[in-house]
Amino acid sequence: MRIAVLGVGLIGGSIGLAAKRRLGAEVIGFDPDPAARERGLERETVDRMDDSIAEAVDGAEVVFCAAPVGVLPGLVSEALVSSGEQAAVTDVGSTKGTLVGEVRGPHQERFIGGHPLAGAETAGVENARADLFEGARWYLTPTERSSGLLYDRLQRAIADLGARPQAIDAETHDRLMATVSHLPHVIANVLVQQAAAAAAEESERLPEIGPSFRDTTRVAGANPPIWGDIFATNRDAVAREVELVSERLREAAELIRSGDAERVGAWHGAAREHRRRLLEADLVGGELYQLRLSVENRPGTVAEIALALGRAGVNIEDMALYPAPDMRTGAVSLWVAGEGEAERAAEIVRGLGHNVSVTR
Repeated sequence: MRIAVLGVGLIGGSIGLAAKRRLGAEVIGFDPDPAARERGLERETVDRMDDSIAEAVDGAEVVFCAAPVGVLPGLVSEALVSSGEQAAVTDVGSTKGTLVGEVRGPHQERFIGGHPLAGAETAGVENARADLFEGARWYLTPTERSSGLLYDRLQRAIADLGARPQAIDAETHDRLMATVSHLPHVIANVLVQQAAAAAAEESERLPEIGPSFRDTTRVAGANPPIWGDIFATNRDAVAREVELVSERLREAAELIRSGDAERVGAWHGAAREHRRRLLEADLVGGELYQLRLSVENRPGTVAEIALALGRAGVNIEDMALYPAPDMRTGAVSLWVAGEGEAERAAEIVRGLGHNVSVTR
């Protein structure tokens, strides 16, 4: 398998390392920064670095565009034009709506947006790791135009990298990320500003920083160019979440000011329970069940099924496509964890007009 990585930083370099180790793939890299190209080769994140996008994507089966979200539309468009008709092109950006909306033209069925929930406050290819995506959720945002065969290839490659792919529509993705990914960066920034202001106002040095402050502010100010683009491209959703959390903070201030220790304790305990449920909600469990269905071989069919299951909270653990010899129809196999989830998935798929069988 040949993979192209356009942008060899933390994420791109980690994709290259994981693809070489776990897929046995040949990985071709490109980066506009000569220093990044040199460091990528030194770390052996890719097998070779090419001087142009066209050279890097030549013969690639999957192309990963790993660049700041502000430059992704242009990078994705060039990758689509330069790559072969059988190449799946994806990205790793933290926002999806703007990018998905801007990808137009005859090659659009080959683009499937992506976003791995992996990374660190540190950046650069020198911090790349082959295990960065191990067990990490990796969102994919297919549309009604997406090729089912290429979606299958892409989600399989991502699963083989160690990640857990899941389909989601771009609008829902950006709304969720505004809450669970982008808002924490805003809060971390505000918290360090608050602490710095308090330190400036005090005549004596503030107490030593505690672990709770360090944990909460770990991402404060991380990679300003990257996050400037993220906030700009998801500004409405992030601003809405900031306003909502401001209201919750106001309510918390009133509760604490009341001095009612019992109510404050109940509020604090409820937060612990909410956190436990949120962290456990994404755990995969149960025996795998196979859903097998027949579909028409047309763009958007697989995306429709994957998105419908994703919206219902049913995660596809694996997928396989089996086109008929005439390429007009085909069989799709989906694997879902847990008997109850499998039956629920089958009802959703039947509601889309497909016949489906479930086996253990």
